[in-house]
Amino acid sequence: MSETTTDTIALPSVDATITAIATPPGPGGIGIIRISGSRSLRILTEIFSPATPPASFLSHRLCYGWIKNPRTGRIIDEVLAVFMRAPRTYTREDVVEIHCHGSFLVLQEILALIINLGAVAAEPGEFTKRAFLNGRIDLTQAEAVIDLLQAKTSEGLGMAMAQLQGRMGELVSGIRASLINLRAIIEVAIDFPDDDVEIIKAEAMGRQLEDEIILPLRTLIQSAGQGKIFRDGISVIILGQPNVGKSSLLNALLKEERAIVTAVPGTTRDTIEEFLDIKGIPVRIVDTAGIRDNAEEVEEIGIERARRKLAQADVVLLLVDGTQPPQPADIKLYESIGSKKRLLLINKTDIAEPSASLFRQAFPDTAPIHISAKTHAGIDDLEDGLFQLVTGTAHWDPGHSCIPNVRHRTSLEKALNACENVKNGLTTGLPADLLAIELQTALDHLGDIIGETTTEDILDVIFEQFCIGK
Repeated sequence: MSETTTDTIALPSVDATITAIATPPGPGGIGIIRISGSRSLRILTEIFSPATPPASFLSHRLCYGWIKNPRTGRIIDEVLAVFMRAPRTYTREDVVEIHCHGSFLVLQEILALIINLGAVAAEPGEFTKRAFLNGRIDLTQAEAVIDLLQAKTSEGLGMAMAQLQGRMGELVSGIRASLINLRAIIEVAIDFPDDDVEIIKAEAMGRQLEDEIILPLRTLIQSAGQGKIFRDGISVIILGQPNVGKSSLLNALLKEERAIVTAVPGTTRDTIEEFLDIKGIPVRIVDTAGIRDNAEEVEEIGIERARRKLAQADVVLLLVDGTQPPQPADIKLYESIGSKKRLLLINKTDIAEPSASLFRQAFPDTAPIHISAKTHAGIDDLEDGLFQLVTGTAHWDPGHSCIPNVRHRTSLEKALNACENVKNGLTTGLPADLLAIELQTALDHLGDIIGETTTEDILDVIFEQFCIGK
């Protein structure tokens, strides 16, 4: 576990003991209330009545008993409570957890007792923020907690776990260590200007810069795009004329009868959105009303919504009826997609074999995928085609890869730019003091990633994404 310096960040007050409900809202078997801070144990002893007195709160050991109102003596709930002494805790502060029944009223009543005894309600992400500020985790690991909670596929979960285990921090710290070594040589050259040419061996330093810093930075930046796809997912819209099988395709992809399917054109009047996991990519898929001219008033509203969804989509699945030749309306829809990524799907192959030459003539710049939404024939080909379209490769398993997020990528690109300036400067004989400035710029940008030089406003933005209690 990496240690984090906090030169530019104010540590939380040691007197501020925080508390929050750590489990999701709504009835449940177990509800957990968490307390962190120097008053944690004192508060617990005031409200906890052990089943076997006297209470002996050995660290990290559950105790069975009841939570009582210390003023009235009324029992609120039967609970298990655990005290965890710092620093072997999530926040590196004294921590208490009370495991009670998952009743909203019980949780709220216990939380109110704790606050009345001096704790303050925690802000979103404040427990994790304290873990970061107290040096238990670096900023990339804190962000991984968000990714872990929000992961939509097993691949996204694997990426979050890799980051939570500190792999991103290790990579960035390794690059920073190489930069610090180069910076040290440059500083010596600044101190001894008469010998700077002998001290700065430009060719060797350039190779070291390329091998140990620039290449690893480029590799990380290149992986960021695909990581975003697996982390954030994509939006896909099913587009086509009425009665070409759009709702049947949605049902086939979902493997359930989600949308109503009839032989009547225009059955789907509104958009239908669902979530899919396609080869590890989170996909929000939207079924739309069939687009045609001269639709009646209600249908026209659905068509207008379909057009708005088209503007927001990352990928378009344009569905056409393979039992008839390509229609002018199909070509018009295809052209309306513009520059968006798209797949042309020829449906109803279970009824008739489409005329390959006619479709090739109508859509010369695309290779259609033949499917039957009714029998599910070709659905695997569709999923393979969609995966390749968005990732640029037929097979890419992020597994437990360390993938930068958008914030990391921005800092990596700035660091890379500074390093390339250093490399060029070594070639052109840039003065040592200017080389030092560029190296420090790269160090600062990499420090932003792991939280060593991150400003407090950036931290606020990151931790605001957390839920209360985490």
